[in-house]
Amino acid sequence: MAFISLRQLLDHAAEHGYGVPAFNVNNLEQIQAIMEAAEACDAPVILQASAGARKYAGEAYLRHMVLAAVESHPRIPVVLHQDHGASAAVCLQAIQSGFTSVMMDGSLLEDAKTPASYDYNVEVTQDACRLAHAVGVSVEGELGCLGSLESGQAGEEDGVGAEGTLTHDQLLTDPAQASDFVARTGVDALAIAIGTSHGAYKFSRKPTGDILAIDRIAAIHAAVPDTHLVMHGSSSVPQEWLEIVRRYGGDIKETYGVPVEEIQRGIRSGVRKVNIDTDIRLAMTGAMRQLFAEQPAEFDPRKALAAARKAAKGICQARFEAFGCAGQASRIAPVPLTAMVQRYR
Repeated sequence: MAFISLRQLLDHAAEHGYGVPAFNVNNLEQIQAIMEAAEACDAPVILQASAGARKYAGEAYLRHMVLAAVESHPRIPVVLHQDHGASAAVCLQAIQSGFTSVMMDGSLLEDAKTPASYDYNVEVTQDACRLAHAVGVSVEGELGCLGSLESGQAGEEDGVGAEGTLTHDQLLTDPAQASDFVARTGVDALAIAIGTSHGAYKFSRKPTGDILAIDRIAAIHAAVPDTHLVMHGSSSVPQEWLEIVRRYGGDIKETYGVPVEEIQRGIRSGVRKVNIDTDIRLAMTGAMRQLFAEQPAEFDPRKALAAARKAAKGICQARFEAFGCAGQASRIAPVPLTAMVQRYR
């Protein structure tokens, strides 16, 4: 198939009532795993890369691996999304590099650590929308800061995330403010704060309503019904993979992620994009640890990476199916970015 915009994919998801997992990618095996899972269950794909991923892999390497994915799986529509852009200039660089969607994270200042004022967030997101929409590229904004309602601490991953203790208001997106933000910026999608956070250490116990505010999603969706909602930090941290990591030498304390059934409830309430990174990392790490422990004479990294790819594929396919995304790829007729420009005029 082809690259498509995030707006086209999420419009289709809203029309048909499903959610789309957005998988962070850093290397070849992750991309292969996601695309193989998508092919197996006929699911559209969102591949997203953070600044940390682009620094690790190299912008050109990452871009060409994604191009290879599209070429290798021509039936699958693919969104290439920049995760957590720190400025409009960073978003422009991603657009020039071929990304079909960008996130302008104006909830933080350009240092990607300091919580920003609301007016700053509006201003920089407006700038990003002007740049992106002029060429048909979609924009995701963020309102509120990712962090733990349980501890009040901010969440950080790959150098992105507020530092220190946040107020309750900062950790929860306000529906009325969301309505004003969308009206003033024109974002296509809105990342909301409901108590989720980046990384493996999200909750010290199975999350309940006091630390995971899934109920707030419906109120935000009612305030911005035509803007697609996004859940960041939504890995489920599978306990079976934690056990494998620990069994083969890993030292990860007790931790819990966002239960799949809670994500499904969010999808029914208006969430269309669900960000997942840690689950793939855990599965791949567990598979590699297990292979090298059980085959101590093995020295070929390809063997371990093949096991990691298989484990990651299983996670991805399970999420495609659980979110209702399976079977949707063949129902999408790609719209070129040049045609998407007309939507913003």
